[in-house]
Amino acid sequence: MKSKSPRYGVARVISKLGLGSRTQAAKWVREGQVRVNGRLVQDPEFPVNPNADRIAVAGREDAPARLVVMLNKPRGLVTTTSDEQGRATVFQCFEGAALPWLAPVGRLDKASEGLLLFSNDPMWAARVTHPSSGPDKTYHVQIDRLSDAALLKALEYGVNVDGERLAAKSAHSLRSGDKNAWLEITLDEGRNRQIRRLLSAFDIAVLRLVRVRVGGLQLGDLAKGQWRALTEQEIELLAAQGHQT
Repeated sequence: MKSKSPRYGVARVISKLGLGSRTQAAKWVREGQVRVNGRLVQDPEFPVNPNADRIAVAGREDAPARLVVMLNKPRGLVTTTSDEQGRATVFQCFEGAALPWLAPVGRLDKASEGLLLFSNDPMWAARVTHPSSGPDKTYHVQIDRLSDAALLKALEYGVNVDGERLAAKSAHSLRSGDKNAWLEITLDEGRNRQIRRLLSAFDIAVLRLVRVRVGGLQLGDLAKGQWRALTEQEIELLAAQGHQT
């Protein structure tokens, strides 16, 4: 007996096609803007076969070309499409640009800066952010004390914080002032506020935190608040890199 092709809710499929978020897709369905094989559907969970059924949103059946952009995120912006508290979000950096729907690929907290990715391809984003297969991420971190070899070794060894083992894949000293220092810290996993929590466990405060590299993709000289589209080669390399050894 031939097995049936998998079927998924139409809102989920629209999201996977990169046409919009799942919430937005469900809204389109309920508003009567979605047809499957020419038939109007208004149930976001209406089952469809993404490989066989024709899905049209507002009359369009074509999915947009995959797009990935990198932003040099300024400090003070929240990584979300909208904020219930009315805070400024990273999407203000795209105002006036003719871009399709994009979602952040991972995140940087409000006080952090640097390289932040966005894409309209949820499947690509899932590969890049997966804990076991995503590329390493490198940060330059200014701390409120001087650094020494013992601290760097301790950061790489790690510590238990709230039941989690937090550690840097690598930690190096970049430069020191009279009372503070800059470190380069690389992570091979993406736990929430990992660097801040790791340093806090050693009673060290973070003065600045800038993500400078994701895998082989470097922030470079991209100006604060500016963005650029990645080349197809850069997009494929990020998805294929995984954790560097």
